[in-house]
Amino acid sequence: MYHRWLDRWDERRAQRGEEVKEATDFILDSGRAFPGAEEADSLEEFCVLADHAVSDPSFYDEPGRSVQGFERHDGWLTFPSEIATDVDENNTVWAKLTESGSRDQVLVIFHHWNARARQRQIAGFFSKRGVTVVEIAMPYHFERSRPGALYADYMLSSNLGRTIQSVRQAVWDGRKLIRWLKSEGYGEISVLGMSLGSWVAGLIAAHEPAVSKASLFLTAGSLADMVWTGRATRSIRESLEPAIGLTDLRRAWGPLNLENFTHKLARPELALHVVFATRDKVVLPALTKSFIRKLQQAGAKPSVLKLNCGHYSLATPPYIFLAGWSLKRFLSRAATS
Repeated sequence: MYHRWLDRWDERRAQRGEEVKEATDFILDSGRAFPGAEEADSLEEFCVLADHAVSDPSFYDEPGRSVQGFERHDGWLTFPSEIATDVDENNTVWAKLTESGSRDQVLVIFHHWNARARQRQIAGFFSKRGVTVVEIAMPYHFERSRPGALYADYMLSSNLGRTIQSVRQAVWDGRKLIRWLKSEGYGEISVLGMSLGSWVAGLIAAHEPAVSKASLFLTAGSLADMVWTGRATRSIRESLEPAIGLTDLRRAWGPLNLENFTHKLARPELALHVVFATRDKVVLPALTKSFIRKLQQAGAKPSVLKLNCGHYSLATPPYIFLAGWSLKRFLSRAATS
């Protein structure tokens, strides 16, 4: 009875988010995804460029690797993104700092898609326990929102190229922030990603050696599969389906697939923590389990917490407390050597 009520609550949350989402046009837009490459005129040409990006070890490496332009003011940090988009607001990165009084350990949080508020309770909980928390705004969210937009349709959409550009921008922004934190004397760096933010946190953990711990909530490997099967992305699938099938979408969004980087996530210096909801209709549990198997096959030993709730109800008691305490235990472990 309780879980049927929980499922209905999750469905109402999904419906509420769906009210403002409309199907949009399918667009390749390879120039945004792969700047410097010749514009793709066909889906096959786009997929070839995506294949090259997956095999390019520098695709997620910010060229300048600068720590310039950072400004601190009243608990906030701002700095310029190294990817310039046609939305001016999106080109300045904002992050909320909740200091702990210690620089020994810092947790960088990457929020979920269409987040409306930062994680004040999580920040307060960990900062009181000696962990400084930094909550970064991902592209087209919070202070970086597109004027007049009701949701962050520019970060995840049926525009294949802009979706890749947005995730890549989020990774570059996160890595730049982490470099600044190290330059300021912060010690152990951990990342926490939630839903779409878990893809960003996972890609950062795979490519940024300064990250020693990564906690991924409501995650999976293939973003293409999540969009194709998930309850929250029906409007995107409706836009994609007339022009592209799932097999081609997997290839086109190969650079966003964490399963393509499990060998990097399995590096000995990185500890992994995965939390998933067994009743999730947004990130299907089968996708999460597949990702965990791929990690294990690559040699990783992720700590896994399964909770009998849905995607949205993870944020409700008692599940949020169970997830929070599991994260606390994970962050309290000695760093992997």
